[in-house]
Amino acid sequence: MILNKENLKNINGEKVIKPTAEMLELPEKVIQFGTGVLLRGLPDYFIDKANHQGIFNGRIVVVKSTSKSGVDDFANQDNLYTLCVKGIEDGEEVEENMINSSISRVLSASQEWPEILKVAHQPEMKVVISNTTEVGIVKSEDKITDNPPQSYPGKLLAFLHERYKAFNGAEDSGMVIVPTELISDNADKLKEILLDLAIQNKLGWDFENWLKTANYFCKTLVDRIVPGKLPEADQKAIESELGYQDELMIMAEPFRLWAIESSSEKVKEILSFAQADKGVFIVPSIDKFKELKLRLLNGTHTISCGLAILAGFRTVKEAMANELFANHVLKLMENEIAPVVVNENITYDEALAFAKSVIDRFSNRSLDHQWQAITLNFTSKLQMRNMPLIRRYYALKNEVPQLTALGVAAYIVFMNVSKEGENYIAHANGKAFPTQDEFAETLYNYWKDPETVVDNTLGDRRLWDKNLNNYPGFNAAVKSYVDLLQNKGANETLLNLHSERTI
Repeated sequence: MILNKENLKNINGEKVIKPTAEMLELPEKVIQFGTGVLLRGLPDYFIDKANHQGIFNGRIVVVKSTSKSGVDDFANQDNLYTLCVKGIEDGEEVEENMINSSISRVLSASQEWPEILKVAHQPEMKVVISNTTEVGIVKSEDKITDNPPQSYPGKLLAFLHERYKAFNGAEDSGMVIVPTELISDNADKLKEILLDLAIQNKLGWDFENWLKTANYFCKTLVDRIVPGKLPEADQKAIESELGYQDELMIMAEPFRLWAIESSSEKVKEILSFAQADKGVFIVPSIDKFKELKLRLLNGTHTISCGLAILAGFRTVKEAMANELFANHVLKLMENEIAPVVVNENITYDEALAFAKSVIDRFSNRSLDHQWQAITLNFTSKLQMRNMPLIRRYYALKNEVPQLTALGVAAYIVFMNVSKEGENYIAHANGKAFPTQDEFAETLYNYWKDPETVVDNTLGDRRLWDKNLNNYPGFNAAVKSYVDLLQNKGANETLLNLHSERTI
């Protein structure tokens, strides 16, 4: 039995959350550019949850911007799909399956463009969501008369121009536009591109004014790990348990965040689905969420990855299953990162709560996040995510952040690479780790003299945008940890450090 509307009545509602008959008939209120798993696992999840609660009461028209391929999968299942949530939330194991009915139609831009433009004529259509990857929001020279325009901004501009014409430029016909692409100031950049395109296409001042004043472009930040399709064995096991087949089934972690920047009450009214879940925030500024994610999630990953590999861990979940390493990561966030992200917008309690959610996410046994992948562009990630925290820590406490110093030492030891042709290879515990780092050659050359490698690495402003040797005690701490990591190993170094022995 495949998942579709006809078979819903035969599916056991005690094992999976099912949509009601009324939810399958809700009006279309959203046009979504993209069919990717992040969209289906985050925005579409929130909208479906709100529909269950009778709050938003609207469905989504999805535009598949590439080819016709994949559209049939949605049509065969009446656009229904199962979202399996697995992981840890608030320290407790979570496992929940739900049939998402938020999508009404999936249309192919390459073959159904006129039908997509018709959607612009629907009065209840009020929201634009997109995730077209980081290269989707780029300048183009599209003609909006093309069938369809090639770029995402070209398609969106054509859609908005069609809506402008359909409603004679009425102010209340504008839309709330919430891009979820993972680029900074995503909505501002999209708006700028659309205005440039409008001028290129000679759409007139009246339309340009409507585009600027009648539409709300909201910067957003999204955060949820959605691996997508389950491993074959897991999929078969869940399908057997639920009693149906689902080619569109995807998995997501419990943690979810969608921060949307707006002070407009009208935006809050239109995006009413935000009321349905604690993971959606409509706030005057999303900077707080960007800072928490950058420092406590991304920064913790980065400063820990070298040490984790030296300790012999392949994946994040393996490391977090080790009590000593998990305690190290928690103390790093509690004592050295959370205190220095506190500002006029972030309290320590907020930072600590986010840190605990990070521990939950790192400990998720359903995710297979490899430490080696986190070492990609290791140096630049450290510079962006962790170096500002060292400055703040000294300003706050005027002492060495010991766990951060250990992370930097682990980076230096990990980057003791060998050169094989044009490639640089790191080595740990008898295993080879190909590196992709623009400063691999620099570290390779510094390691030619082990006596000065720490001095040279910490003092190289190209790596850190500052001379880390200028921070009192930091050089000595890093040297001590480099020596311990090389002679005692990562696990004994951690044991000594957290048993409060003198290092």
